[in-house]
Amino acid sequence: MTAILAELYQALDPVEIKPASYLMQGSLVPAYQSLEFQLSNKMVIRALSRLQANYSAAGVSGDKYAGAAVGLFGEEDLGAITAEVEKAFKKYGDLGLVAEEIAAAGQSDDLSLLDVYNRLYEIAGFAGGGSQERKVAGLVDLLSGLTPLGAKFAVRIVIGKLRLGFSTMTMLDALSWAVTSNKEHHDILEAAYQKRADVGELAEFYLMHRQQLVAGQDAATMLEDYTVEVGVPVVPALCQRLNSTEEIIEKMGKVLAEPKYDGLRIQIHFIRGKNNQSDQVTAFTRNLEDISHMFPELNKLGRYLNSDRCILDAEAIGYDPVADRLLTFQQTITRKRKHGIDEAAQKVPVRFYVFDILKADNESLINKPLEERKKVLQRVLQANSQFINTPTLESSDPGELREYHEELLKEGLEGAVMKQLGSNYQSGRKGWKWVKIKETEGTRGKLSDTLDLIVLGYYSGRGKRIALGIGAFLVGTVEDAGSEEIKTIAKIGTGLTDEQFLELRERLQPLESPSKPSQYDVPAGLVPDVWVQPKLVVEIAADEITKSPIHTAGIALRFPRLVKFRDDKTWEQATTIVEMKQII
Repeated sequence: MTAILAELYQALDPVEIKPASYLMQGSLVPAYQSLEFQLSNKMVIRALSRLQANYSAAGVSGDKYAGAAVGLFGEEDLGAITAEVEKAFKKYGDLGLVAEEIAAAGQSDDLSLLDVYNRLYEIAGFAGGGSQERKVAGLVDLLSGLTPLGAKFAVRIVIGKLRLGFSTMTMLDALSWAVTSNKEHHDILEAAYQKRADVGELAEFYLMHRQQLVAGQDAATMLEDYTVEVGVPVVPALCQRLNSTEEIIEKMGKVLAEPKYDGLRIQIHFIRGKNNQSDQVTAFTRNLEDISHMFPELNKLGRYLNSDRCILDAEAIGYDPVADRLLTFQQTITRKRKHGIDEAAQKVPVRFYVFDILKADNESLINKPLEERKKVLQRVLQANSQFINTPTLESSDPGELREYHEELLKEGLEGAVMKQLGSNYQSGRKGWKWVKIKETEGTRGKLSDTLDLIVLGYYSGRGKRIALGIGAFLVGTVEDAGSEEIKTIAKIGTGLTDEQFLELRERLQPLESPSKPSQYDVPAGLVPDVWVQPKLVVEIAADEITKSPIHTAGIALRFPRLVKFRDDKTWEQATTIVEMKQII
């Protein structure tokens, strides 16, 4: 697969590199930008019905585009065609396969990659009155010019169901392979991507230097110019786990301990407006989603900053000013909505606990030691009650750190995070630079930490749960970071209230899939009544992890129970099987 991707990258013209990279991910833009087609299955079925009507009309008149589902075909005829398309969708469970079958009747115009990309971009951009009809008409026009294979993948891109079986890391392998015929440059490319998370931009930058690299130019030196940029998210640093403060000090030496807030991790990008223009403030989640609209409070940030351009790492957490206390994650996440933001902001005010700075003005800070970044943060962020410099404790005493951690747990926080004093900002969970202590036994369950798992499907309720429409749900996860196959690990039917079951059903209904997603590895005895797409992540507590001859993960959870919904995480960020074995 890597070799095929490398061959593709070698064949692309320079102007095709970025759009091809995004299309391979089923998108038109990098992951941190939002450009959705807003085309439902029903609308795509309408487009496919018109396409089929066009081809049927062409069979009568000899003209491929004759009729256009009008004239030769009345509403009754089109209704019959739509019924056939819906029947095919039920048969295949994949509108891409339906499109491929219908497109087999046409003659492709052999559109170029840029033609397809630009037409898809135009379709996604239609807005306002009559936009849905323009989107459908645009899709019919595009599909008319594609081969059956092209039609299949175009439709899957449009409805957000493209899965080619590889991750961003595979694309980085392929880029290296396109230049070196091996994966020699993967680590260098990954380090560059972590600084500026745009695989299309990185691919273009790297391949534009292909000749120099083949001639012997050092890749690490060349990629030094591909650095942190305000407005493009940095892949966030994450915590490793260790059992005790003694183990932490032994591994890390002197550390900086900070509270671990139960909020929403956000990365704030700030550009001060000039010539009476407003400041530009963007907030990204840990999975690179732009959620700036959630926090109108960010518009006040500029008044507290001694910098015109900066990137801050922070935790947003709901705050009750009357009771003078922080709110739970589930209360904070109610801010994650598209409408009624001002009303939500009044009901759930938010504080931002800022704990790191990655860029200040024109200086990248990610390779600076933590203690130096903290000094810059103190200088850049003025004291105020909305954007707060996270309090810290510097120590190399295990006893002092343990006491600090337990005190934070008593305050209702998630304990402490320990950070190596001289460490650079390391994206992901690499190295022992940021570590959290496994929770005290009994605080969440007998297992030493909770697990973030993916919901794969659910089972119909029995007895009194018939009215709820759900009686249990199936969860799973991947073997390791970058893996695509999702394996089962638990069927959960106890430990939830009726209200939680109802909320779970409500969350899962929009994610339902007519067939098992191809990446699921589920044994016959655990097939759920309803499959769902891998979009919902839940935090699960359990008493222990045991070996399992039933679950495809090879392990299972004893007495699993739902803690909360993790709306801030994607399935790629679930706790892996490898990580679980470290928790045991």
